[in-house]
Amino acid sequence: MSLSNNSILNSTAADLIESLRSKKVSSVELTTAYLDQIKSHDGQIQAFLHVDRDAALAAAKAIDDKRAAGKPVGKLAGLPVAIKDVICTEGVRTTCASKMLENFVPPYDATVTKKLKQADAVLIGKTNMDEFAMGGSTENSAFHPTRNPWDVARVPGGSSGGAAACLAASMAPLSIGTDTGGSIRQPAAFCGVSGLKPTYGRVSRYGLVAFASSLDQIGPMGHTAQDCAILLEVLAGHCKNDSTSADLPAPAYSDEINKPLAGLKIGIVKEHFGSGLNSEIGAAVQAAVKVYESLGAKTKEVSLPHSQFGIATYYIIAPCEASSNLARYDGVHYGYRCDEKSMLAELAAEKAALEKKNDKEGLRKLDNALIRLYRQSRSEGFGPEVKRRIMLGTFALSAGYSDKFYVKALQVRRLIRGDYDAAFKDVDFILGPTTPSPAFKLGEKTDDPLAMYLEDLYTVTTNLAGIPGMSIPCGFTSAGLPIGLQLQGRPFEEECLLRAAHGFQQATDWHNRRPALVK
Repeated sequence: MSLSNNSILNSTAADLIESLRSKKVSSVELTTAYLDQIKSHDGQIQAFLHVDRDAALAAAKAIDDKRAAGKPVGKLAGLPVAIKDVICTEGVRTTCASKMLENFVPPYDATVTKKLKQADAVLIGKTNMDEFAMGGSTENSAFHPTRNPWDVARVPGGSSGGAAACLAASMAPLSIGTDTGGSIRQPAAFCGVSGLKPTYGRVSRYGLVAFASSLDQIGPMGHTAQDCAILLEVLAGHCKNDSTSADLPAPAYSDEINKPLAGLKIGIVKEHFGSGLNSEIGAAVQAAVKVYESLGAKTKEVSLPHSQFGIATYYIIAPCEASSNLARYDGVHYGYRCDEKSMLAELAAEKAALEKKNDKEGLRKLDNALIRLYRQSRSEGFGPEVKRRIMLGTFALSAGYSDKFYVKALQVRRLIRGDYDAAFKDVDFILGPTTPSPAFKLGEKTDDPLAMYLEDLYTVTTNLAGIPGMSIPCGFTSAGLPIGLQLQGRPFEEECLLRAAHGFQQATDWHNRRPALVK
């Protein structure tokens, strides 16, 4: 007996994998249900930048045929997965939601894309994001903003807003996001789904278009911790193509999550409950602490004294790395190039006007054709937020300022990591709010970059320290907006976070809620 569309769309990835294995549903039926959901609702949500229905159905049929022939199939055999459009997919456009890469078609797969294909996943589409992963609302996409399925007047978070929104809207059972300063966890919180940023080096970054190379990390997103565990088992592992990839075996995360929580020690960070935290979020997190205590976990207050410098430190280091990484987009090697004929005509007109006035100083300062090509291509190809961060990073790295800003930020980064190291001597993981406020309205913070940056208040230090962090649903505001609970753990102990998240989800039902458009 086949599953109904409603049953499919309200199921977890773990349940769907079992239904595929027991042949209650075929991959074609499953994929069709999600493609139909995309067709019905993505015009409103706009979570995707690219969906190829025919290719997805062809991949699903190939996996069904493989299973029918009795051949071995992968861990995700037949399950649709959405991929953030900052991860390379051979033969499929990878735009980073930027005009700069609007027509870029990678000639190779990222390591995580290869792993998904080897696991027989159906790649259902590429999701929208803030341009080059720079933003916290998915309003910085060069193509269109994404909307929150719980309230379409609000943002889904960012930069992995499309990856989170497509999950919340049941357009895919699993998605892949990236997290540089909270870009998996913050949209997971805003959209009421689960998302994990693994330890830096746990998942290969080969084929990930870089924003800030010492901070970027790819991670799984799903409705539950169990779904994230299944997907992380596919993604994790050493990669010879990534020099920052950790040469460590990846645990069988799914086998660890059912261990009881009794005896675990949880750190409650006192700095996370100060001014600026929405009262309803604070209350929901405190209620979550009570749930953990009822499950036998012990709590202890801990301090991260240097976390107050997290935003300032992050918004120096990340733009500095972005300034370097994005220098390659010059209008010559690849990517967007301005209209050369118009540019050259404009340059010739400026030169003629200066010559007529005999302005020797103006002529001396006039760009040559190559410099003008670089400048105009980058000006037209990058959006405002990307330009802002490039300029900020370039300034902080410039002569006379790098010691004052970049080097100082690196020193504070080490102090932040030291705070976590000290805290983890006494506790197994740290618990607190994922965000200081619930999802805000579209356009509410676009004219105030600092207000937007402060949405990362609780998440950036995880990346600066290189540790794993996870967000899971823990309640709703009185306005019906999801609230996220953040868990942070020791390096390479994702299994502890997944176990803690799963235990909480076994005792609560926040992760089972779906927005009205899914019902």
